[in-house]
Amino acid sequence: MKPEHLIRMANQIGVFFESMPDRAQAQHDLATHLKNFWEPRMRRAFLALLDSPAGAGVSDIVREAVQQHRALLD
Repeated sequence: MKPEHLIRMANQIGVFFESMPDRAQAQHDLATHLKNFWEPRMRRAFLALLDSPAGAGVSDIVREAVQQHRALLD
């Protein structure tokens, strides 16, 4: 899957969770959503993308959620 598609999908998910009043819960739920609904290859590609300069377009809530709950996604 193309990196820009992964970023766009993750950011769309982030928009939904951004509306939650409890930021910590939103980040946990976002990471759980990625774990439950993205296949392992997508998650691995997305994690690698975040570690590269190409991941600059990822929204703050998505980046924070992945950083805080990385073990859940590995």
